[in-house]
Amino acid sequence: MFSKLLIANRGEIAVRVIRACKEMGIKTVAVYSEADKDALHVSMADESICVGPAPSQLSYLNQQAIISAAINTDCKAIHPGYGFLSENADFADLCEQNGLIFIGPSGAVIRQMGNKDQAKRTVARVGVPIIPGCEDIKDLKDAQQAAEEIGFPLLIKARSGGGGRGIRKVSQMEDLKSAFSTAAQEAKVSFNDPALYMEKLLTQVKHVEVQVLCDAQGNTVCFGERDCSMQRKHQKILEESPCAVLSAPQRAKLLKASRQAVKALKYVGVGTLEYLLDKQGNFYFMEMNTRLQVEHPVTELVSGIDLVKWQIRVAAGVPLPFAQKDIQTNGHAIQCRINAEDPLKDFMPSGGKVDMLHIPGGPWVRFDTALYQGFVMPLHYDSLIAKLIVHAQTRQEAIRKMQAALYETVIEGIDHTALFQADLMAEPAFEDGSYTTDYLTQRGVKDAG
Repeated sequence: MFSKLLIANRGEIAVRVIRACKEMGIKTVAVYSEADKDALHVSMADESICVGPAPSQLSYLNQQAIISAAINTDCKAIHPGYGFLSENADFADLCEQNGLIFIGPSGAVIRQMGNKDQAKRTVARVGVPIIPGCEDIKDLKDAQQAAEEIGFPLLIKARSGGGGRGIRKVSQMEDLKSAFSTAAQEAKVSFNDPALYMEKLLTQVKHVEVQVLCDAQGNTVCFGERDCSMQRKHQKILEESPCAVLSAPQRAKLLKASRQAVKALKYVGVGTLEYLLDKQGNFYFMEMNTRLQVEHPVTELVSGIDLVKWQIRVAAGVPLPFAQKDIQTNGHAIQCRINAEDPLKDFMPSGGKVDMLHIPGGPWVRFDTALYQGFVMPLHYDSLIAKLIVHAQTRQEAIRKMQAALYETVIEGIDHTALFQADLMAEPAFEDGSYTTDYLTQRGVKDAG
């Protein structure tokens, strides 16, 4: 096992990894930007090193600075968290070149699955259904020809995309030129890769994903699915496990396809395969995230498995002591992402000092955050400030528990989305589990498209 590792991230996920390491007896090194000098993860780690000014390109994405910090503090491994460098194949390679373990899959696997078009071809070879579409688009003329074959509506997507960036909906040929140009530009800025591909837009669908965990010895387990269909601007707002509308045969088929895919990849680490589920019960592979997911806590609560600890263990070569038959889903879990945004002002980002903080409590209530009273929230980074997760024996109990916890949450000094989440919990489409990925758009939520 590693004696010391560096966390190449910030915020609640850095805190989450530090806590896991403390329980495992692993020393930690935090990196931080000048804007985060007073951040919680900095004080919680055994050591901390400033890697640059506030802009993430100069700090949390500064690969050489992070590698140097790890080497200078005698770290054996680097945990990338999610976002930033977590799916950067070049960084995974750089870690290996410097004798450091990247806690994630190899650079080669990240490249293979990070290219979404290549990822689809990979899983299709082992029989996983994929959404009808086309491969990389070379130019506008190529896009127009492909659009005629695919049909409208369709989506233009960034080949190296994630987080809802580089995606444009196209309903008719007249809109293709503008959508192609803006998607390519956004992809270039966000991922330094302007390449695009297109796929048929499926409507009234669920976004369902499967968490996998694989060791270096070839052992693979799939956990119960997560329903991530409540989204705004292609970004998840809340997640739950299991999916309320998925039947047992559908679930078995989904898990079998996911295991086949990761076994073909010879995957090592944690990862997530994401699918669209239509009204007829058919599912289609979208993409694979080769990292820890923001929503991993719901899987932890229904499975009883600490995914962060096992992510670290398998990176150190430890074999899984459990098999697929040992993975059970117990009860129901829901996670709400609380963002520093004002829902009454088109979800405008909010920053400032946290004047008062009251964290909800009670049995099976978890609040993952890096906030503390007096902390000054910077505006340089993602607006996620906390994740509220609850677990109960039934979905109805979990909904009531989440509503109570959201109303108990007090974060004064910055605007946030907790009460917006509580309102969603009370809507009939959420209560019966029928909501789909376009629910907020159909509901008329401002800036939800």
